[in-house]
Amino acid sequence: MATGTDLFRQARDTLIAHRTDYERAVAEFSWPRPQQFNWALDWFDVIARDNSRPGLRIVGDGGRDVSLSFEELRQRSNRLANHLRSLGLRRGDRILLMLGNVPNLWELMLAAIKLSCPVIPTTTLMMPADLRDRVARGGAKAIVTEAAYADRFSWLDGSHTKLLAQGQASGWQSLSDVGSADAEFVPEGPTDAAESLLLYFTSGTTAKPKLVQHTHVSYPIGHLSTMYWLGLRPGDVHLNLSSPGWAKHAWSSFFAPWNAEATIVAMQTARFDAAQLLRELERCEVTSFCAPPTVWRALIQLPLKDAKVKLRELLSAGEPLNPEVITRVRAAWGLTIRDGYGQTETTLQVGNFPGQPVKAGSMGRAAPGYRIALLDDDGHEREEGEICVALANQPVAVMPGYLGDPERTATVMRHGHYHTGDVAMRDADGYYTYVGRNDDVFKCSDYRISPFELESLLIEHECVMEAAVVPSPDPQRLAVPKAFVVLRQGFAPSRETALAILRFVRAHSSPFKRVRRLEFAELPKTVSGKIRRVELRGVELQRSLDMRRPQEFWEEDFVELKRE
Repeated sequence: MATGTDLFRQARDTLIAHRTDYERAVAEFSWPRPQQFNWALDWFDVIARDNSRPGLRIVGDGGRDVSLSFEELRQRSNRLANHLRSLGLRRGDRILLMLGNVPNLWELMLAAIKLSCPVIPTTTLMMPADLRDRVARGGAKAIVTEAAYADRFSWLDGSHTKLLAQGQASGWQSLSDVGSADAEFVPEGPTDAAESLLLYFTSGTTAKPKLVQHTHVSYPIGHLSTMYWLGLRPGDVHLNLSSPGWAKHAWSSFFAPWNAEATIVAMQTARFDAAQLLRELERCEVTSFCAPPTVWRALIQLPLKDAKVKLRELLSAGEPLNPEVITRVRAAWGLTIRDGYGQTETTLQVGNFPGQPVKAGSMGRAAPGYRIALLDDDGHEREEGEICVALANQPVAVMPGYLGDPERTATVMRHGHYHTGDVAMRDADGYYTYVGRNDDVFKCSDYRISPFELESLLIEHECVMEAAVVPSPDPQRLAVPKAFVVLRQGFAPSRETALAILRFVRAHSSPFKRVRRLEFAELPKTVSGKIRRVELRGVELQRSLDMRRPQEFWEEDFVELKRE
């Protein structure tokens, strides 16, 4: 009888064998469905035993460069698991993990999985009020953090196990020395595939973020689709730029690379520095690199042509990538950045996969193992509609639901599909183009306006760094597109700058979807860096029809535009 390891390896090897043959990968891949599976024991330890290749490399400020082999990670995580067990942690006890990109993060993740203790990944940006909510709603028994953040948990009572991965603090136990613990780990029993593994609080725009639950298969096995999109294979060196605590870190800095037996490179820096990142891409001989659009926009300001990189795969995720960035990187490196789409609730759903034609503006085709439908409000398939994942064949990679919220779970799982809340269009070749969030798309004079389309156009202008488009109330058209704009360094907000941007948009877009108003302002963002358009929409809805703010310009202000 095939073991969980056998089933996983067979599915993984199918995707690697057809890494550049999308049609065959789709036809031959099927989700492995073991009844019992513990990824850290049944996969990671299997590939790690006696493996001296680097499994993890962390680089950063001050010349920091720490490398651990697969075998070292196996032993260190075993010691941690045994030590945590000696402290009283048992199967099902939840651990809130708030660490930066330090080796302990990966070791503790592995240890918690081995113990079958669900992990609540938490960004180090969280403050006490948010942490109270996460500890309470997440039902955390243990908290693991660094000494620098211990004060944020001063309100904890004696019912919680408080552990420091680094440093010392009063009332906290240190995990800095667990060398005396056994380097081999024996689990108390098999892990049921449906047991909880990860609990993610969404970065959301509501007062109470949703609590996404993932199992021992939905993320570990589910991220085979992410591995396929990244184009990884054994021996690769993969650097993903995302912060611990968010789902993307688990996607591309944990499960997907180690599914492929690739080396993970992570950066530990006080602040983002594009030039430093470029140097590490060269020095670490990174073969695949994934970063959000904000990072790519910063990189293209550098002389990329001069960089001696060994990159083979370039990826972007988090928000759709604008075509101008793709063009400039291709001109410098001869490589195409491949977009991908997914959510905390799933793994990679849609992507531009290795070796496949990339269509400008498209985020690609459905990942192997996923069946994507575009549904209208009544649940009927359309060529433009909400991106939904068919649940008929029970795709492994979709979350079982929101913890403790059956009503919200039922809402997103209606009509036999998981509903993403995002809108896309599909062409005759099966390529999907992102339109926007359901609640971001709006109408102007009965025309549907996609904020993302206009934002993509705006950042092609030489002076625009970032932009967010929302509806602004208008007595004739109900609403008109308004752009909030952040300028690149060296450009100043002025009437002349506003005129130049509006002229550029008029020259490159149809009249019905032109930006009619523009304001120079900072963009509100979630703690994970996503633009809070909901906040900007609220600001516009509260304004009177004739109200103006400083640094705001309307199309009708410019006599020059009326003559054109």
